[in-house]
Amino acid sequence: MVQQSSLLVNPVEPNELDEKLRLIPQDDEDQGCWGTRHTLVLLGFLGFANVYAMRVNLSVTIVAMVNQSAIPHINQTAVDICPVTPGSDQSGLVKDGEFAWDEYKQGIILGSFFWGYVLTQIPGGRLAELFGGRKLLGYGILSTSVFTLLTPFAARASDTLLIFCRVLMGLGEGVTFPAMYAMLAEWAPPWERSKMAAFAFTGAQFGTVITLPLSGILCEHGFDGGWPTVFYVFGTLGIVWFAVWMPLTADSPSRHKNISKEEKEYICSSLRDSIKRKSAPVPWRCMFRSKACWAVGAANVGHAWGFYTLLTELPSYMDNILHFNMKQNSFVSALPYLAMWLFSLLCSTIADLLISKQIFRVITVRKIFNSIGQYGPALALVGAGFIGCNTVAAVILLTLAVGLSGASYSAFQVNFVEIAPPYAGTLFGVTNAVANLCGFMAPYAVGVLVKGNQTLGQWRLVFLIAAGVYCVSNTIFLIFGSSQVQPWAECEDLGAEESIHVEENEESNDFLSRPFPYIQPDTLF
Repeated sequence: MVQQSSLLVNPVEPNELDEKLRLIPQDDEDQGCWGTRHTLVLLGFLGFANVYAMRVNLSVTIVAMVNQSAIPHINQTAVDICPVTPGSDQSGLVKDGEFAWDEYKQGIILGSFFWGYVLTQIPGGRLAELFGGRKLLGYGILSTSVFTLLTPFAARASDTLLIFCRVLMGLGEGVTFPAMYAMLAEWAPPWERSKMAAFAFTGAQFGTVITLPLSGILCEHGFDGGWPTVFYVFGTLGIVWFAVWMPLTADSPSRHKNISKEEKEYICSSLRDSIKRKSAPVPWRCMFRSKACWAVGAANVGHAWGFYTLLTELPSYMDNILHFNMKQNSFVSALPYLAMWLFSLLCSTIADLLISKQIFRVITVRKIFNSIGQYGPALALVGAGFIGCNTVAAVILLTLAVGLSGASYSAFQVNFVEIAPPYAGTLFGVTNAVANLCGFMAPYAVGVLVKGNQTLGQWRLVFLIAAGVYCVSNTIFLIFGSSQVQPWAECEDLGAEESIHVEENEESNDFLSRPFPYIQPDTLF
């Protein structure tokens, strides 16, 4: 039986931890204020900002692309729609976008990205382990950038070609997060892993916050009809990023041409004691029979459904129900993701404090924050469904719905490495591939529900379904979730050769010397 820990899996008392930290050669101050590894992380941050910019920009531009007057609408009663305020930018305005896509077709187009995205989740991690993450991440973002540039041409050619283009974008982006994890495993000293990972991956939320309002501005003031400018700008930025990424980075310090000798030794010596062992066969049968695995998988799926419902459809709700104009829409749609970014940072600090001070058991902390991150948004979505046409209240509730979900990153997102350390990457890849199916299922469901019927009642159903999924998934996690290493994932279940390696490294087998945990922050993408 594995004891509850104060840090991840192994129990480390504060005084023992302090002694271990004193023994670590933390001489990074001798490396200067900026090193090659910091350049890597900065470029990673900018890369993931580009990744999410190219993923979410269609959610805003589709509002400007669609000709609403050409779409058949079911007759609506004045009670079930929000009136346009006289004198506002939308009063008397007929939208004249180029495409007569109904809500069903819009859902298909928005979700098609994830058809490709889910296919490269699992192989992306393995390819990065075998061949290195630098080229995989670089060419993944480059291919996405190229297809982003081609999006206006594909859209004007045919709907089928646009969908195919979005699928290819998803294939390229699917390898990006696993590739970056593989690189951090080679570049991040154990005591810098949290800082380096946090900074690199917060680029995703930063990209969302910046992209939504900027896309709205470009749609209004850009060239070639406005909306194509969005794809030209972000596609070009992705290519520029690739041109900087390739010459300035390498798969590992030993392969970097310009890294200083001191920094190379500093990084390599810090990772020298990490457990190096061959990949053990994955116990698939035990994994799929494990209640803890199903619990963390359910939490992942529930989070993904709610997140992608709002990520892809929130601008449409702001436009069709609350009647924000394009510029207002894009700025207001960005608020929830700014709140999510800030709240996730706050929750991670509080969660680490509760664990390190041993105020609660690890699993208690995970369940508390997962409840905040899923029951909280569920309540906010229920409120948004019944708030009617109160614009201020609707924006506040939707901001809470997205913002509170940031607590989940201190909950189920770190649970993979706790219940199955040797197979955390595989477990995460499988559950994340399933969770990202929601990326196209959620927009499809919304399209079916509101097709030709943009009413408060239909959007209430959208919000209530998302709230229900949140509640079911978190309840499963509360009942079956665990923070203990599962019996099939313990060291004695490894091969004989691997058990010897583990025993030889038993003294250093703490949270500082573990291989970099394969945990994706936002998913989220």
